[in-house]
Formats: sequence, C-alpha cells, structure tokens
Amino acid sequence: MNDIKSLMLAVVQEQDHDDAVRALVELGLPVTFFASAGGFLAQRNATLLIGLREGHEAEAIKTLENSCRRRVEYLTLPLEGSPLPMAAPVPVTVGGATVFTLPVERFEEI
Repeated sequence: MNDIKSLMLAVVQEQDHDDAVRALVELGLPVTFFASAGGFLAQRNATLLIGLREGHEAEAIKTLENSCRRRVEYLTLPLEGSPLPMAAPVPVTVGGATVFTLPVERFEEI
C-alpha cells in the first residue's frame, strides 16, 4: 500500500526545472513533470507533480525555495504619449515557484 497523502503541483521556470527535480528526488519524493507555458510572459515552464507522504509538505516547499530562484527580466514597452516609436525597458520579477497542494483520496499504481 502506498502512503501518498497529497499531490503538490509546482510551476517552475524552465531554467530551474532540472535542479528542482534533482533535489526532490534526493528527498525520496516521487516526481514527474510536463512542459507548460506562462500566461503573463508566455515563457516556458515546467509543471512538477510531486507525491507527498504525511508531513513532507514543508520539506518539499523548502527544497523548491532553494532550487527555484527569482530573476529580474526587462520587457520593452512602448512609451505612452511619445510621438516617436520609442520603447522603455520595464523590470519584471519572474521565477520562483507557484505551488498548489491537493489532498489525495486514492493513489494506485497499475
């Protein structure tokens, strides 16, 4: 019988994906992932599906905090009211991890 009690979904930037998966596997947590894209900047991400046993949620979150870093990227936006087609770089903070944890009623490997 498997003791998976929660499913954590973590959306991470593509650059952090390998480090995050490696660190979670070292903790002995089952992880799988699929490619995804962000809605705001349409950047490539990975959505991790992490099986959690009772009491391992804080450990998984700490691992994601350590392996998924925030970055500042610059978007080039047109200046409002400018008669010339000039653009100004605007700093935007991206990265880290967006995490959802869901209870698992049933887990079965077939």
